[in-house]
Order: sequence, then C-alpha cells, then structure tokens
Amino acid sequence: MRPVLVVDFGAQYAQLIARRVREAKVYSEIVPHTMPVAKMLEKDPAAIILSGGPSSVYAEGAPSIDAEIFEAGIPVLGICYGFQTMAAALGGKVGRTGTREYGHTDTKVESESCLFAGTPLDQSVWMSHGDAVQAAPEGFQVTASTKETPVAAFEDPARKLYGLQWHPEVKHSPFGQKALENFLYEGAGLEPTWTSGNIIDEQVEKIRAQVGDKQVICALSGGVDSSVAAALVHKAVGDQLTCFFIDHGLLRAGEREQVEQDYASSMGIKVVTIDESKRFLDALAGVSEPEAKRKIIGREFIRSFEAAQRQLLAEAGDNAKDIEFLVQGTLYPDVVESGGGEGTANIKSHHNVGGLPDDLTFELVEPLRDLFKDEVREIGRQLGVPEKIVARQPFPGPGLGIRIIGEVTFDRLETLRAADLIVREELTAAGMDEEIWQCPVVLLADVRSVGVQGDGRTYGHPIVLRPVSSEDAMTADWTRLPYDLLARISNRITNSVEEVNRVVLDCTSKPPGTIEWE
Repeated sequence: MRPVLVVDFGAQYAQLIARRVREAKVYSEIVPHTMPVAKMLEKDPAAIILSGGPSSVYAEGAPSIDAEIFEAGIPVLGICYGFQTMAAALGGKVGRTGTREYGHTDTKVESESCLFAGTPLDQSVWMSHGDAVQAAPEGFQVTASTKETPVAAFEDPARKLYGLQWHPEVKHSPFGQKALENFLYEGAGLEPTWTSGNIIDEQVEKIRAQVGDKQVICALSGGVDSSVAAALVHKAVGDQLTCFFIDHGLLRAGEREQVEQDYASSMGIKVVTIDESKRFLDALAGVSEPEAKRKIIGREFIRSFEAAQRQLLAEAGDNAKDIEFLVQGTLYPDVVESGGGEGTANIKSHHNVGGLPDDLTFELVEPLRDLFKDEVREIGRQLGVPEKIVARQPFPGPGLGIRIIGEVTFDRLETLRAADLIVREELTAAGMDEEIWQCPVVLLADVRSVGVQGDGRTYGHPIVLRPVSSEDAMTADWTRLPYDLLARISNRITNSVEEVNRVVLDCTSKPPGTIEWE
C-alpha cells in the first residue's frame, strides 16, 4: 500500500498528523526531514505532509527540504513550519511579523478552496507561530487569512500543492480533520481503505519473516499493549511463543492475580509467572532520581527475561532451539517521549525504549511500535482479546516505582498500594472508569506535612490524585471529578492509610505536565 509520508521537522506532535491520516483510513508513515528526497520517492508515496516544527525557516541551520519534492507530481500539504518551508522553497516570502498567534484564532476561508470545501467561511483554528508567510509563491492562490496573518493558507491545485499556517491535526481546530480529509480525498485522490485488518495482516507477515521457526518470549504485563502484542505474535507463530509475567514488586494490589486469571485463562497462550520483586527492590535501593529508576527497572526486566530464557532452554533439553526474540508492547508515544523520533526531545526514558541496557542480547519484536493506544485497542478487539483487557486503563511498565517520588522501599509501596486501591474502588463505584483515561496515584515520599489526626499531631506524606482524559497519551487534560467523590477518596485514604495525612489534586494539562510524575 502506498503510504502518505509525514515529514517530521522536529515537531513534538508530528505523530498526531500521522494519526489523523490513519483516522481517515489512509495509511501513513513518519520520516525525518533529513531523509534524502530520493529515498522518500523510493517509498512511492501517495502524498506527502510537511509537519510543523520549532525553527524559523530563515535561521541558520534551520531544517529544510529539497525543492525537488514539489516538482515530483506528488500531492503535498504543508502545515505551520511545513507551510513556511514550502513557501520559502518555491519563491514566497517568510518573515517575523512582530506579532504572534497562539491558541484559538478567528480565520476567514475561501469556500471554493479544496481544503475548505464543506466548511464554514468563518472558523476558529489553532495557531502556534511567530513567523508568517508574507507573500505566497507565484501560481498560488491565498485561501485563508486572519487579522494578523494575511496569508494563512494557499494552494496550487494544478501542481497539487497546499498549505496551512494553523494546525489541523489538533482537536482545537474543529474543521481540521475535514481539511486533512479534503486534501487526502480530493487533493490527492486517495480512497479510505486502510483498516485495522490491514495492520494485523501486515504485522503477522512481518513477525513470521522476522522470527522464522525460532522460540519467542514475551514481556507480558497484563496491560493493553503487551496483551495485544502477545496476541499478534501468537497469531503469527502459535506455540513458538511463551509469555513471562514478571512480578517486579511494583504492581498495584491484586494486579498479579488479575493477570493470571484474566489473561492466562482466556487467551490460550502459555504464561509463566516469575516473582522477581527482590531483584528489583534491591536494585532500586537508595535511588531517587527518576531517570535512574526508569533505567534500572528497564535493565532488571531484561536480566529477568535472560533468566527466563535460560530456564526455557534447560526445560527443553536436547530439543532446545535458541531463544533470540523478545516481544514488547512498545507504542509510538513511548518512542517519541524517549527521544526516538529524529529532532524530538527526550522527555523521559520509557523502560522499554530508552531504559534498555546496552548489552541487550535479544532481538526485539515490537509489532505495535508505530501505533497509538486507540489503534491498539481496536486491533485487540479484532484479535479477540477480552474487552476487560482491551478497555483497561493504562498502567506504566515501571509500575509504582515511578509513582513514588523518592526512594522505592517495601513500606512505601505498601502505603501507595493501599491508597491506590481506595482510589480505584471509588472511581469504579462512581461509574468513572470510562470517563477518565487513567488516574495515577502518587506518593510524595520525600515530602511531609503537618496534620492532626485523633487529636494528635502527625507529620505524614501527601498523596496526589492525577485523573486525566486523553485520546493518544501525547496530549491530555485533567478530568473534573465530582467534589463529593474527591471528598470520599480523601476521607478514606486519610482515615485508613498510615503515614498519609493529606490528599491533593493535580489539575495540570499535558503539556506542560506529563501524565506520570516521573
């Protein structure tokens, strides 16, 4: 299938563009702006979208793209920085206007434009720029403007070249998806034929080609990602797969039993549980720095799977085949936040990406690496993964280890487990499980505050509630929980969890915060 290439100019949310293209049932791939045009053309793209980015096109060393791409007869859409790059490459003028547009901006569009067909003439769009196209290239028609930006969109239908100053990929541009679909369907002449079934067939074929007849082990956490990854690999290679559930001692109350009952009993896949809690707690002793904790947890996961590999080989005896492959439920947001996208910042190392040890001996099988959470859930449903697993709220691989701010100890884990269980029970009882994306419960172990309990002075720790709503984990907003629900949670925690005398609510969006505290 011919891809729509999203050329990444270092935008933290370039993957959102790819996701919106997929929502339009058109296959997309992300490529770095440093890829030579000849290599892009080798992929036989059906269309190209140039992403936004943090640079100024006229700055020294700014990312650019060879103007040859605009002469290849391939439909191209430029967004924000990509819009400005297109304008500059084709002879237009780009400069700093002295004014900036951030957030909701009133815009007038031309109804005769390809991009804006079927949308209102007056729109609110999401802007984020300090530079602007001051003059469109020759042959282009200006199709949108704002008070501060006379050239907010342009197009040259004859050459199938289009551009937008604003961000259609974000939900804050109400008609943004329609503009993208107009480009894909009308501007590029594509059909909406890419589905989750295509993904499954493609990944099964890739897994079989990669693994051959070798044995494979899977890092099963019981969450959505690893469960769907395991189901995909099992569909591809069957009994060549053995799943290992590593109890690293950083799980929530009842988590181990839930995985053993809900997953192992319903999926028909061999699952072996290994208790490695001592290994992880010993390795984390005395460590408080978040990145160090993540890397330690990532390293000890691999050490645990190496031990599992030796165990499998010993059990197989003379019939043993090398176990070279390790399945992980890595998603695209994990890769992006770990600095895996060219030009993107390392926000935090995920244990299964930036936290892996340098001496890794396994070859990784990551069939979900280019997918978003909602796509993974849909694939899981197509594969027959039980709904209670597919719909499960995300829980990080490092577990409660990154929800304790400070050193991870057994006593602190027990405190956090007790508080977390109360929160989960109350959210479920209030019918909020489908209203929120997830609700991290955080123990501020390095913080104490004065309180009064039982007529006596206490000096306990705060618990932080972090309820968030999201679609893809790349952006999020805090969920407005009812006050009476918050009151019940606070009362139960402070009345029954020792060492906790205060419950606080985190009402920060992402960005600027991340979903997890560490």
